[in-house]
Parts: sequence; structure tokens; C-alpha cells
Amino acid sequence: MGNTVAEKALEDEVAHLEAQLTVARDKLKLSKNLRPPASSAVSHTPDSTVTSPSSHALLLLSDSALPLGSFAFSSGLESYLAHHPAPTPAPIQPFLSLALQTLATTTLPYLLAAYRNPSQLQDLDDTLDACMLCHVAKRASAAQGRALLTVWDRAFRGTVDPGSVAVRALADISVASKKMSLGASQGTDAASMPTIGHFAPIWAVVTEILGIPIRDSTYVFLLNHAKAVLSAAVRASVVGPYQAQAILGSGWLKGEIEKLLQENWLVKIEDAGQGVPAVDLWVGRHEMLYSRIFNS
Repeated sequence: MGNTVAEKALEDEVAHLEAQLTVARDKLKLSKNLRPPASSAVSHTPDSTVTSPSSHALLLLSDSALPLGSFAFSSGLESYLAHHPAPTPAPIQPFLSLALQTLATTTLPYLLAAYRNPSQLQDLDDTLDACMLCHVAKRASAAQGRALLTVWDRAFRGTVDPGSVAVRALADISVASKKMSLGASQGTDAASMPTIGHFAPIWAVVTEILGIPIRDSTYVFLLNHAKAVLSAAVRASVVGPYQAQAILGSGWLKGEIEKLLQENWLVKIEDAGQGVPAVDLWVGRHEMLYSRIFNS
């Protein structure tokens, strides 16, 4: 009788231990299922493949603080407001749409051509200079192009292969631009000299050298122009800073840029032209304003 009781007690103890073992196994299985796989575990060391050099360069070129002097130009907005009195606040989207269309139809074909064939940079720059009829727009384009050349020389040139065709093309046009500036400082008639170093082809070659895809290069080129126009609108008290950011982040602006890229992607430089002639009139008459706060 005593042995039976002892055996029963042992059997109960074994059953209890087995139950505890089952619970422990279930907890272990649940813990393994919740644990992230080794490949997706958070790493405490930087991964050099997360951000590519081209992405880093694209972020730098899209920064509003890039010293290109864009803040000095309104792309005709100031003249447009003077010639089209409107109730306050004036709608900025109609002018912004026209400004982007003008940039896309006049200069985007040159940007695409320079990106695809950097060795033709000088010829493309000369052709663009000859085809820009508005002297105010021409001056603004050259000023920003030379500023980008300076940024290239001082910030980016030392990070790339100096022997590539595109780098040599930039070096040649930089030398030509400096010679032109030297001639102007020595009293040479500026009107008789060609303008060297326009913004669009310089931007194209710089982004090509830095490995930025052509689609990203063209998109950011147009987006930066929209940012410059909206920045001018804020300083002209047309819109507030939050409204400007709302426009930049809107689907409307993204759609406008995508549409312009699609319409002008295959346009050759022979077919490039002013899509909105009135913009040339507004930009050209900027110098005739009684008072102004921008250079164009």
C-alpha cells in the first residue's frame, strides 16, 4: 500500500515537471518567432551601401543653400506682378506654371543634350547663348552657370576622375568664362562678347560627372526653379512661407514637373523655343520698373 502511494506521488511529480517543460518549450518557440532575422537586425555600424555617392551629391545640389545666387532672381515674377495688378493675396500657381513651362521648352533640350554628350558642352553653350533672345534671362542664366562652375571647382572637382571627357569639358568652359570675365574687367565691350557658361548645360555635365541619373537631374533642375520662384514670391509678400512649402509638397507641382519632362524629353535643340512668349516680355521689362528688389 505504501509503495502504491509513493509511486502515485512520483507519477504526479513527473506529470507536473512535464507540464512545466511543455510551457517552457512554448515560451522558447514564441521567443524565436518574435526575434527578427539576422539580415534585418538593427546594425550599430554604418552601412556604406545605404547612401550612394550620387544620392549624396543630388541632395547637395537640391539644397536651397547652394550658393548659385538664385535668391537674386525672380524669373520675371516681380515684373509680372507689376504688369498684372491682382487682389491680395495674388495666386502664384498660374505664374509658376508658366515659369516652369518656359524653362522646360527653352533650356531642357540643351540640358538633356549636354548630359548625353558632355564633349559638346562648349557648342551647346554657344548655341543656347545665340538662341536666348531676352538679354535679362541670358544674363541670369550665365550668372547662375558661372556660380555653379565655382561650386564645382571648389567643392566637387577633387572627388572625381580628372581625366574624364566631361571633366575636361567643364575645365575648358571654365577657362573660357574666366577669360571673358578678365576681358570685361579690362574694358572690353561686354555687348560684343558672347556669354559663356549658361546654367542648364553646366548643370547637366556636373550631374553627369557626379553619377546622378538623368531623370533625377532634370527633375531637380525644374524643382529648384520652382523653389526659387516661390522663394521670390515669399519675399515679395505674394505668399507666406508655409503656403510656399505647401505648394512645393503638393501633388499639383509634382504633376506639372512630370508632365513637362514627358513633353520635352525627346525634343531636340533645333526644336527648342519659347513656349510662353509673354514671359520674355515680363522678364525683359523688369529693368524698366520704377523700383525693384530682384535682378530679374
